[in-house]
Amino acid sequence: MSIIQIGTAFNIDIEFEIAEFHKRLLAYIIDFALMLLYLISMIYVMVGGLELHRLSVGFLILIVLLPMLFYTFLTELWMNGQTLGKKIMRIRVVSLDGGEATLGQYLMRWFLRFYEWGFIIFFIFYSSLPAGFFVLFVGGMTSVVLIAISPKNQRLGDLAAGTVVVNTRSTLTVADTVFMNIDQTNYKVMFPQVMRLSDRDINTIKSVLTQAGKRNNYDMCHRVAIKIKEVLNIQTDMYVDQFLEKLLEDYNYLATKE
Repeated sequence: MSIIQIGTAFNIDIEFEIAEFHKRLLAYIIDFALMLLYLISMIYVMVGGLELHRLSVGFLILIVLLPMLFYTFLTELWMNGQTLGKKIMRIRVVSLDGGEATLGQYLMRWFLRFYEWGFIIFFIFYSSLPAGFFVLFVGGMTSVVLIAISPKNQRLGDLAAGTVVVNTRSTLTVADTVFMNIDQTNYKVMFPQVMRLSDRDINTIKSVLTQAGKRNNYDMCHRVAIKIKEVLNIQTDMYVDQFLEKLLEDYNYLATKE
């Protein structure tokens, strides 16, 4: 299984397991099947089986075309780097700088899936399955070749956006979220400075803690803790893992108060 080391803002390399090709392929098939199911449902259920040429172009664009075009972009944006297919296959998109992918990165990944657009447009507006599948086949084969020859198994969208697809249920990967259940009644904030950190910094702290706990090696925690203390001007004698855990708790508590 391929491993990738991603450098973070704290100069710490975090290891991820690159998603296997068959998982990416199955995730894509699931997503594509869902889009086809949606398309068929819209045509034969919601519009009562009317012929495509009798429907207005505006209706097709608003009700059928736009949801299918933006499916990948919106699901990855709202579901922490996952589409429904990726979630089922337990893979996700992460940024090559060690944090969550940004809006711009998701947008770039989506824009370079133009071969899917060709299939959808040919099918809806020209009722031409052969032309649509030809565009889809050419684009899909291009992605397969790029994934095969790329050192990090990246397709064109990943290369342009600076992202990579990794496993989410691995002993080496991050937890899916930084959120914690905090007792709102008696909780006391120790480090309010934590709100000066970015969301990406917080995700990095969570990632480092996750890997440290699984490997029972807290050297990464020590280096991250030193960096944070310097940046936030914090002095504490807490153990490094307890310090980082407290930062996450303070962040969660304060974030819910905003």
